[in-house]
Amino acid sequence: MTGWFSFRDGEATAGDVLALERVEDVLGRAGLPYDVVWSSGFRPGHLDMDHVRPRAYSHLLFVCGPLHGEQIGGLHRRFRHCVRIAVGVSVIDGRDPAVTGFHRVLARDTPAGGASVADLAARAPAPAAAPVTGVILTHGQGEYGALRRHEWVAELVTRWLGGKDCARVELETRLDAHDWRLSATPGQLLSVLARLDLIVTDRLHGLVLGLRAGVPVLAVDPVEGGAKVTAQARACGWPALVAAEDLDAGRLEAWWTWCLSDGPAAARRIRDDFAAGAVPDNADGLLAALDDP
Repeated sequence: MTGWFSFRDGEATAGDVLALERVEDVLGRAGLPYDVVWSSGFRPGHLDMDHVRPRAYSHLLFVCGPLHGEQIGGLHRRFRHCVRIAVGVSVIDGRDPAVTGFHRVLARDTPAGGASVADLAARAPAPAAAPVTGVILTHGQGEYGALRRHEWVAELVTRWLGGKDCARVELETRLDAHDWRLSATPGQLLSVLARLDLIVTDRLHGLVLGLRAGVPVLAVDPVEGGAKVTAQARACGWPALVAAEDLDAGRLEAWWTWCLSDGPAAARRIRDDFAAGAVPDNADGLLAALDDP
């Protein structure tokens, strides 16, 4: 089985891979053996175009995506002895050799405007749910001078997150009324945070706003010796904090596990304390300060 996910300079989209899993499910239920050819850039170590032996196969399936271009033409030449079938594809030009080279084309849509069928991804086996994780990191805060460990913290945290089975959402606490990628109001950002399962941050407001939304936060203080993130975690009574000088994958893993198990209930308790005014802040003493400067 091949697709755009098979070419070295192709791409693997979520829809492509789900379409492949739908076809795998059909073939598996029928007891038909198959191999999948993957781009070596996307899944190194798996069967790729450089190592596949065309003569070992009787059929070639091309799954999902548009039928066009020289790369598909190369498949026709290389697997010319095979029965070649395209399934769940878009036909842009029915006269294109990339299309006519197949013995059968089971198209999801064609330029002729005929009946369309659902994309293969719609009925793919349901994958396991992954925790939706907001990532809020800063590379600034130059005011901390030589104590800054921000770049190192961000590099270690993001490299570790890249190996986690989670849905990562990069977020920014900075508001901007002109950049559509950013929230324009605090309410917009809080609405996003409330829909997350977990937040990973090295920012004070990433911690506070996450807890205000009732979401567990894995916080890292990027300043050696601890600074405002550590102070805020202490003020809120939040335990899931790692100091820059103690940061490693083991500590991140331990707090990740806690955040997804005991963390949600703990975060909701702090959210409720915020709402009830049970957590003191400086505004509590503001009126007295105004009266007695």
